[in-house]
Amino acid sequence: MTAGASRCPQCGTEIAATLLACPACHRLVHADLLKQLATDAHKATQSGDRSAALTAWRRALELLPPDSRQYAAVSDKVMALSREVDAKPESFADAQKRSTWAKRLGGLGVLGALIWKFKFALGVVLTKGKLLLVGLTKSSTLFSMILSLGVYWAAWGWKFAAGLIGSIYIHEMGHVAMLRRYGIAATAPMFIPGIGAVIRLKQYPADVRESARVGLAGPMWGLGTALACYAVFQLTGIPFWGAIARVGAWINLFNLLPVWQLDGGRGFDALSRRQRWFATAVVAAAWVFTKEGLLVLLAFGGVFRAWAGAAPQEDDARAFWEYVFLVAALSLLSAVPVPMGALD
Repeated sequence: MTAGASRCPQCGTEIAATLLACPACHRLVHADLLKQLATDAHKATQSGDRSAALTAWRRALELLPPDSRQYAAVSDKVMALSREVDAKPESFADAQKRSTWAKRLGGLGVLGALIWKFKFALGVVLTKGKLLLVGLTKSSTLFSMILSLGVYWAAWGWKFAAGLIGSIYIHEMGHVAMLRRYGIAATAPMFIPGIGAVIRLKQYPADVRESARVGLAGPMWGLGTALACYAVFQLTGIPFWGAIARVGAWINLFNLLPVWQLDGGRGFDALSRRQRWFATAVVAAAWVFTKEGLLVLLAFGGVFRAWAGAAPQEDDARAFWEYVFLVAALSLLSAVPVPMGALD
């Protein structure tokens, strides 16, 4: 028998290591594992954990021949669940908990509503904080982060280097959070001095809609970081925090360039041609207001993408509003005046 090959338990035919189905009887090579994945996906769906269900179904796709009926059926399940994630971001289990808490606090009127909102906000912060800590447990992320920190430290000092690395890291973990939400497997962030950081996808988004959500999640988290630094700058008057806010905003704005594999390119992929023209007009208006030179590049890229190449027929309202909101907010932050000595 050929090295790496196996025998079909149903008909005894030799199966090459690269095949996913028996060439004689067409029995699936990973039939048992596929059954387990289907069971896991159904249980996750019933419990309201759509992300876990998507993870299982995407894993199943890797074990199915692309031209099989099973592959088509599982692909349909992935698309349906993915659209549910978009339409109903809150899981069924979370909704039930919310409903229970709402009933308990309902009798308290306005006070109850405020308590519920505080509980919800605290839960979001703790969840995101936990994800950020989990990312630091990956050796590839931690070691490459330390290497980049040393390079930036030598150029600008340890405080600014730490702030810059932190901003980039949170941006990348925004991508990770959205990839997890859609059940897409990917590597941990890898830092590259002078470039930033990258995440290599082990699986790919099902369509341009998913790709846009994942792409724009990074700048959205990056915007949150820049806003937090700017708030500290306003409260303390320490120039360092203003510098981190401004540089972080500029880096995330650069990532909104609607070209290649940058985050803005992924966002533009989901926009109809009409939306691309409107988004480009927003970029131009932001330049008129802030005079940020980077916006000129965004505008040229937007015109090119709106004029040439294929575009979806249907609008993607979420991708459009996320993109224009990010352009507007990051443009304003990138224009923040920072006093001299901000890196001291």
